This record gives sequence, structure tokens and C-alpha cells, in this order.
Amino acid sequence: MKNLKALCFTITLFIINFSFAQLSDLARIDYTILPAGESNIQYSRVRALFNYPIKLKKEGTYLFLGVDYSTVNLNMRETPSFGKEELNDFQLLDINIAYTAPLKNDWRLGVRLTPGFSSNLTANDLNLEDVILSGDVIFIKDKKESKDVKKPWRLVLGVSYSGNRGYPFPLPFISYYRKFNSKWSYNLGVPKSNLQYHASIKHRFKLYTELDGFTSNLQRGVLINNSIVAKSINMSLLLSGLQYEFHITNNIQFYARTSYVLSNSVNLRDKNKDDIVGLDSSNPLYLRTGIRFKI
Repeated sequence: MKNLKALCFTITLFIINFSFAQLSDLARIDYTILPAGESNIQYSRVRALFNYPIKLKKEGTYLFLGVDYSTVNLNMRETPSFGKEELNDFQLLDINIAYTAPLKNDWRLGVRLTPGFSSNLTANDLNLEDVILSGDVIFIKDKKESKDVKKPWRLVLGVSYSGNRGYPFPLPFISYYRKFNSKWSYNLGVPKSNLQYHASIKHRFKLYTELDGFTSNLQRGVLINNSIVAKSINMSLLLSGLQYEFHITNNIQFYARTSYVLSNSVNLRDKNKDDIVGLDSSNPLYLRTGIRFKI
């Protein structure tokens, strides 16, 4: 039981929730859709991931190995001035390699390296331009409920970079969690904040704000205005909404969320990663549902 509690603790330290994998999940599958509404584009994504924790010799030290796969579809209702057949289907694959170890004064180190690829695969074979790299370095201090700590809290500080989250530059990772009574807790930080209501052991509601998106290589390029070639596509979202969680068992959780899109941009980019043309991105609604397996 002691080892299981230690494993649960170390896994929960890696709650880094962009469009890439949560290492707190041992397995997960979900479906996301942005209905077209009055815009020209409907976005959908199917995602599946698997993570495996390996206990190392040093006490409290773990290695994580995992795979995170997504297929993304953009369905354009109107035909643009350039060929849309290159922009329909994208394949994303990340290999997660993570390490966590205890430090002094109740701090813990977490490091993750995520090589992978993100491409429309129109050339059928992968190339170096399809390869993406992501990484995170974080430091965590966690105070669980005890005789001396009546209101548990957790502080996470670090930096995160991902080549395919939709924001392809380093971002600070700052998270402060506190449960201030038996029913309510909050998490403040970047790139994610939320307020949670713990209705019961099985039911939880969460108001949240977070970032999402993806970036993908366009293998054969897309000719724009007969002069400029787009070499990649980037979608960046800022979301705010409500998530409902139902704990089927202690290990299996169903969740469903509905969000309002505060900010959404879809841009084709040249070889220098500069935006050259924007696609219609006025979708106001974001829906996701899925099921996850956690220790």
C-alpha cells in the first residue's frame, strides 16, 4: 500500500495538460469537435495515449514511457483559392520519456522529453520536417493534509516547450493548487486554471481556462496566390468552460466538457514559421468527451 501511494503521488505530479499527454493517465481515449457553426471549418480530433511507470532503485524515483497518438481532421465547407485536399487529415505521434526524483526540502524534480512527428503524410513517407520535439522541466512542492497541514496545497514551477501544441515557443509552467474545504479546490497558473466542486466521491465539476491547439507539417506544401508556399499549419485556442467527471471506479473516469472559444486562430505558415494566410476560425464552441484509466 505504501508503494502504491508513492506511485500515485509521483504520477499526479505530471499534470501538464496541453494538446499533448497527461502522464497522470495510464491510458486514455477521447474525441474533440469544434462544430463549424457559422464558420467555414469544422475541426475534430481522436486521441489515444498509453503511459507505463517504471520504479527505479532510488527511493521515490520513477521513469515513465508512453505513446500519444492523434488524428486531426479539418473539414472545409467552402473551397478556398488554394488546394484544400492537403489540409484535411493530420497524424500526430508523441513518444513520452519522463523522469521524476525527490529533492531536498520536500521539492521534487520532473523532466520530460517528447520526440514525435506531426504531418499530413501526403508524401506517404516521413521526413525530417515532420519531426517535432517537446520537453518540460518542472519543480514541485506538495503539502498533503496532515496534523500540521489542514488545507493541502501544491506548487509547481517550470518551463514547457512543445512543437505541436499550437503555441510553438517555450511557455512558463506555473501552478498553485489548494483545497480550501471538503467540497472546493482551485488551481491557479499558466497554462491552466480551474475551480473544482467535489460533489461526491463519484461526481466532480470543474470550471477551467486553458490553451489547446496543434501544429503540423505540410509535406508537399500548399501554393498560395501562385507565389508563396505554405509549409505548415498552426491552430491555437484559448478555451474556457465546464467539465463534468464521473468516477466509474477508483481507477476509471468518464469526462465530458463544453467550452467557449475565447480566442481561435488557424494560420498557414511559410518555411520560416511566419503566418502567410489565416483560415476562417470563428468557431465559438468546443466539445470533448472521453474515458481515462488512472492508478
